[in-house]
Amino acid sequence: MLIALALALDAFAVAIAAGAYYVKASNHQRFRLSFHFGLFQFIMPILGWFSGIEIVEIIEIFDHWIAMIILSIIGIKMIYEGLNNSENIIKKDVSKGWSLILLSIATSIDAFAVGFSIGIIKGTIIVPSIMIGIVASLMTLFGLWIGEKLSFKFGKRISVIGGLILIIIGFKILNEHMQII
Repeated sequence: MLIALALALDAFAVAIAAGAYYVKASNHQRFRLSFHFGLFQFIMPILGWFSGIEIVEIIEIFDHWIAMIILSIIGIKMIYEGLNNSENIIKKDVSKGWSLILLSIATSIDAFAVGFSIGIIKGTIIVPSIMIGIVASLMTLFGLWIGEKLSFKFGKRISVIGGLILIIIGFKILNEHMQII
């Protein structure tokens, strides 16, 4: 459960930013984000469990860079929209298309490593993966709710804060992996 909570923290933080970005997320947006974040958090440990040492060594070389770049690009876009006074800007729905897939991957890369670790010790993977996925889905819903509440209180400025949070998470992931090397 502690591993599931720790892995869900990135999804939670991204969901806060998304909730602030949406101001008021629709039920479809809530479902898509929580379902996909949970699904990717469920699948990635299983993929990690099945992967070999060679694959992990190759992925470890650049996974943190991918997560940082994805989160930074989306964060910069949110900051731009939050600072732009024009109401004509059409906000992209991050719960659809490539944005959703990229955010889902960026928030679940660490789950791959956890699955790999479980595989090394020959542990079972299905129950932990289910728990990780469910916790990530619930934390995503909670994060969306918090982000929406913050957007009502702070208005467009929260989109800037949400963008900064995404960028900080990206650099946190990069920093953690660079310290390991």
